[in-house]
Amino acid sequence: MFSVCQFLSTPIIGRLSDKYGRKPLLLISIAGTAVSFFMAAFAPNAIFLYLARALDGLTAGNIPVAAAVISDTTAPKDRAKGFGIIGASFGFGFVFGPAISAFTVGINPALPFIIAGVVATIAVILTAILLPETNKHIGQVHKSKLFDIPKLLKATVDPNVGTTLLITLFFNTAFGILIFAYQPFSVKEMHLSANQIATNFTLIGIIGLICQALILPRLVKRFHEKTLLSACVLLAAGAFLGLFLVRNLILFIITTAIFGFANSFVAPLIQTILSRETDEKSQGSIQGLNASYVSIGTIVGPLLGGTLATFAIRLPFIASATCALICFWLSFKVLRRGVKKESAWGS
Repeated sequence: MFSVCQFLSTPIIGRLSDKYGRKPLLLISIAGTAVSFFMAAFAPNAIFLYLARALDGLTAGNIPVAAAVISDTTAPKDRAKGFGIIGASFGFGFVFGPAISAFTVGINPALPFIIAGVVATIAVILTAILLPETNKHIGQVHKSKLFDIPKLLKATVDPNVGTTLLITLFFNTAFGILIFAYQPFSVKEMHLSANQIATNFTLIGIIGLICQALILPRLVKRFHEKTLLSACVLLAAGAFLGLFLVRNLILFIITTAIFGFANSFVAPLIQTILSRETDEKSQGSIQGLNASYVSIGTIVGPLLGGTLATFAIRLPFIASATCALICFWLSFKVLRRGVKKESAWGS
């Protein structure tokens, strides 16, 4: 429900941020998240839980708009560091969010949702008080449909951004497959408890936090973003294949850590490359479009993973590895120098 609604909304929110500014759209987006958590906390039945997830998805523009803020305020050579900070923020939440939930859910099942709603409300207040408007090209985008499915699909053949968006699609499909397959594989094959699975996820979060906050800024100074992207998706493919092959717990944890390392670089590198491939007045549009392809991957991935798991519980990892290898092949076509034209979807 969340991913479907996010797919529909993020291109619209990103484009509106190009037209009306980053700050108002960011406020609306985070406020929608806050309301959705309070709805979940006090939901009288399951229908309200679905409605809460739908609302969060429909207002899920905070990440592409925040990415557009990074594009607005940093030089192209520094954007990978800025996008890495966004990723590190996710890593921070991935480490401490589950811990807060585990500590409070025993007190009251609704309490984690209330805490999440309060945190999101604080984010709204901080955004309203501290964040300046960063869009210097407000209103300069040409008039067109806010949501145009044919154009969205045609974006994958755009000479500037098409290949990069395909990498987003295939890699997030691989990740969506992993999200489905990881827990049943951990329980049935590795015989892990819920606490052990949570600890392993925390390990991924810690690795991501360190990589995106400290290692990524140093690597982009030494290597081209495309080179790093190629290496990371290839390493992720190896990790997926490793998960298919492992038979003991130590190797399972090591392989998971390798995937956490590779995965932590992919999203900020893609955001950086897209920001370079796009004109300055369309940064919100491209980040929103990229988020839509993330959503498609997280919709298709679990469906594909579930289907394959009915045949063999390890088979989804082969599908993930295949998707990552496709990304590796596509990465050699990314960021072609001297081919930066104005994109039809952006203008």
